[in-house]
Amino acid sequence: MKIQDITSLLEKSAPLHLQEEYDNAGLIIGSGSMECKGIMVALDTTPEVIREAKEKNCNLVIAHHPIVFRGLKKINGKNYVEEAVIMAIKNDIAIYAIHTNLDNVLNGVNGKMADMLGVVNRKLLVPKSGILKKLSVFVPHANKEKLLEALFAAGAGDIGNYSECSFTHDGLGTFKGKEGSTPFIGEVGKRHSESESRIEVIFPVWLQGKVLQAMKAAHPYEEVAFELYNIDNQYENVGSGLIGNLRAPMSETEFLKKASQIFNIPVIKHTQLRDKPVQQVALCGGSGSFLTGAAIAAGADVYLTSDIKYHEFFDAGNSLVLADIGHYESEQYTQDLLVDLLRQNFPNFAVLKTTVHTNPVRYFKG
Repeated sequence: MKIQDITSLLEKSAPLHLQEEYDNAGLIIGSGSMECKGIMVALDTTPEVIREAKEKNCNLVIAHHPIVFRGLKKINGKNYVEEAVIMAIKNDIAIYAIHTNLDNVLNGVNGKMADMLGVVNRKLLVPKSGILKKLSVFVPHANKEKLLEALFAAGAGDIGNYSECSFTHDGLGTFKGKEGSTPFIGEVGKRHSESESRIEVIFPVWLQGKVLQAMKAAHPYEEVAFELYNIDNQYENVGSGLIGNLRAPMSETEFLKKASQIFNIPVIKHTQLRDKPVQQVALCGGSGSFLTGAAIAAGADVYLTSDIKYHEFFDAGNSLVLADIGHYESEQYTQDLLVDLLRQNFPNFAVLKTTVHTNPVRYFKG
């Protein structure tokens, strides 16, 4: 199996197009054409993880956090990033990062947090806009179904929990083939009228090439008449954070105790408790203080995230309980998410989770 076979699966679940502009997800070191011997999954790519991958004959490390985030000007081994990069290159170990693109899908990082906490009836806290496009294409009536099937197979027409969504309007089209043309119907040099259907479907922007390729392959015309539109509607499958319900309400102290046990947190920083039951829970793995306002607006009783600064705790007011559970702690189960995905799709291939605890933060109990 080649590395590109594995990364293609990951990018089907979390397309690289969904990563934030500042991010560096994707294949960072190595070539997709390399034969893969084994996979090591980690949250961070440290030299210790690379060493473990080498010892266990894994030549692909899949990590949540990109080892190269802001460009390297020198590679002298003076810090853990440079050391890990040098070690990976010397040992022909590829490194792949699946970062904010995995944060931005409903069943990604936040979905795994929700699984662990038993949060149901989930939806994205802040769905993204500018993700969708609409295709409008004209086709003879007789070829309408064939074209629709091809578009749907390419991924067009998915809206929320529905697939194969389209709109069709019938009308009359005209065209005249110029010298050198080979029209599917009609004669060169004569205007032809044809009963046609106008088909409209939407699709996420990263599928544009695939959808247009499928359209042209299934269309009978030599020159396909079509239009593309940018859609500003929010895309309910892509966005930041998550909100959902507990199966049964519990007290704030019960909920924080449950979170402490599940995420193995010795201490949780949080705002003042409101002495109200917890039913709606908002989540964001990693640094999520930017979503506090959205969690309040959505009616969350508690918002779990990490990396909250002192003054950002004031933003919660008395509207919810804002809790910082630690960056590593909030994302640790992402490793299990990736291991499960890879093992389900490559059951006969070696997929290992690192035994290295990469959290650089320690807690002192006085």
